[in-house]
Amino acid sequence: MAQFGKASSKRGKPSYFMSILGVTLVLFLLGVLGWLGINSRKLMQNFKESVQVQVFLKQNIKEADRIALQDSLKARPYVNTVSYTDKEQAKQEWVKSGGEDFSEFLENSLLPASIDFTLKEQFVDSAQLVSIKQQLLQNAAVDEVRYPTAVVDKMEKNFRTISIVLIGVAIIVSILVIILIDNTIRLAMFSNRFLIKTMQMVGATRGFIAKPLNIRAIINGAISAVIAIIALWAIIKGAESFYPGFRALYDTQMFLGLFAILLLIGISITLISTYMSVRKYLRMKLDELY
Repeated sequence: MAQFGKASSKRGKPSYFMSILGVTLVLFLLGVLGWLGINSRKLMQNFKESVQVQVFLKQNIKEADRIALQDSLKARPYVNTVSYTDKEQAKQEWVKSGGEDFSEFLENSLLPASIDFTLKEQFVDSAQLVSIKQQLLQNAAVDEVRYPTAVVDKMEKNFRTISIVLIGVAIIVSILVIILIDNTIRLAMFSNRFLIKTMQMVGATRGFIAKPLNIRAIINGAISAVIAIIALWAIIKGAESFYPGFRALYDTQMFLGLFAILLLIGISITLISTYMSVRKYLRMKLDELY
């Protein structure tokens, strides 16, 4: 019986190796998709938070009123960053952007001082910007409020489309991942079907038979996930060294979440598939195993 068990174990090793390899590849592909999704999400966030709102101030307002307005903006929940542009800075920016250097602009309302701020991501949409503009115009120190309306509208539409496509792709890939991992584990368990049935025939309980296989499934799933995570981490660092722009998109919390999800998927699906396979072979008759 011991020799039979050893022989069965030896026959099981190649299938365990192939199952680990197969699950690793599937989890790695899922991780790459997750990485692209995180980068896309971070890129959209950076674009949204680069939208600048300009609050042009009325002529000859008191410095105290300007400071009070600026401090008020800093305290608003929708504001990300705030900066003040006086008339001299406005002139320099005008010239830098290609405008002619007319000194009379300094005394003209065409180049007024302004308080500029960027918005937090969740507030960058047309409806909320209109509401923010209306609120700011009620301040006595504010002459005009401007923001790139066309850019915001187009950004909102494009990002909504991109989000829907990414969610659709993620759902499809997730279903394929579950199916592929399940089939891989079922093929690995196929080589152990006679061992499972033999243990049942000599009186072993279902729990006794399933316990070592379930433990092995957890270990194999964890190994596959760790290998996939290491490979994904190497790809991420390689991409960042090749193209430094990826570093600006790096988000520690989101990547840790992605790695945790890969580990959870690797263990859970492997364990569930193993459990279902063991139950299937225990219910089958001996003749049906051939």
